[in-house]
Amino acid sequence: MAMLFDTGLRAARRDRAARMRSDRFLLERAFEDCLERIELVPHRFQSALLVGCPDRSWPQRLGQFAAEVDVAEPGAAFAAATGASRIVEDEWTPPQARYDLILALGTLDTVNDLPRALRLLRSAMTADALLIGAISGGDTLPRLRRAMQAADAVAGVASPHVHPRVEASAVAPLLEVAGFERPVVDVDRAQVAYASLLALVTDLRAMAATNILVERSRLPLGRSAFRAASASFGAQDADRTVETFEILHFAAWTPKQH
Repeated sequence: MAMLFDTGLRAARRDRAARMRSDRFLLERAFEDCLERIELVPHRFQSALLVGCPDRSWPQRLGQFAAEVDVAEPGAAFAAATGASRIVEDEWTPPQARYDLILALGTLDTVNDLPRALRLLRSAMTADALLIGAISGGDTLPRLRRAMQAADAVAGVASPHVHPRVEASAVAPLLEVAGFERPVVDVDRAQVAYASLLALVTDLRAMAATNILVERSRLPLGRSAFRAASASFGAQDADRTVETFEILHFAAWTPKQH
């Protein structure tokens, strides 16, 4: 049975992230990468849509490459900060053939129907338009996964703690099925050192990347389970634990008008 995301909690977690002052450095890294790729395209876009906007500077920065920029955001607080419309990507009623550029960053990996979400984005795009973005890949957070397994072993109950994620090899076929052409997928594996499991969790909260699965446990980890998870996460010779974030960058085009 597929694991489903709680879309209400998804929005609430983005609101919590908006209240935090922590640096959302991985989202910024992915956004900068997308801008660099857009800069290589040898023409200026007319109408862009930014899907997912945790930073109020992003629309203006994307505006370097498009005459107008609309913003769509799942979280109320992030949306209010940028004047964005609210969106659940796989339940969206898109404007037909409006955008020649869509940048989707940090939200498509927590929709319940990714193929449908991609089809809806496609239907909002003009001919010869660019879809570009980034999602979290299947090799993300391996040490956290092992730490949660250690916690479950102590608790005696298995519970989904970490989201299922799309594999890099699946992204191009998904884009093609949704009606895109010339898909390109690149993998960026960011290595981040943490002093503790709690430090990692703080970063995940700031990026609205904590557990929103419907089947998640509603109970906090007990003390013994948390100690086991912390010990597993920190089981390296160095003072800090290096965790991996796999970021899948993708780009594809709508067909040209004949």
